[in-house]
Amino acid sequence: MSVARASRKTAPPASAHASWPVAIGVAAERAGVSARMVRHYESLGLLPEVPRTDSGYRQYSEADVHTLQFIRRSRDLGFSMEEIATLLGLWKDKARASGQVKQIAQKHIDNLSERIAAMQAMQRSLQSLVRCCHGDDRPDCPILDDLASSNAASARN
Repeated sequence: MSVARASRKTAPPASAHASWPVAIGVAAERAGVSARMVRHYESLGLLPEVPRTDSGYRQYSEADVHTLQFIRRSRDLGFSMEEIATLLGLWKDKARASGQVKQIAQKHIDNLSERIAAMQAMQRSLQSLVRCCHGDDRPDCPILDDLASSNAASARN
């Protein structure tokens, strides 16, 4: 596990810190993301433009860090940036219907299920090919033969 990933999992809650507003590096650390990703989320409009000091440094509030944590958790669950934008809008809309959120989550689950099924099919195909390969000094290789076969490619399409 990378250091960045490990720190994401152990970042203390934003409310555990006293001084607000904070610079981008502190906000990123508290949210468990990189400063580069904070700027990226701002450029996508997922995070509103934040106030700046007279010298041009961004200043993030506790609410901004909470939004960054929401985005990070959404990304951890595999939501697309478009879905995250929609979820953020619903999160901020206290008059929303939870059914809208559930519909987005269910669509994401359905998509994940399709991707998992496709990956399992790939795994089964590769396992079958590996079983057919002698793995010795002979040049014969059913794995390479299959990869080069136009029939295998058209069977998968």
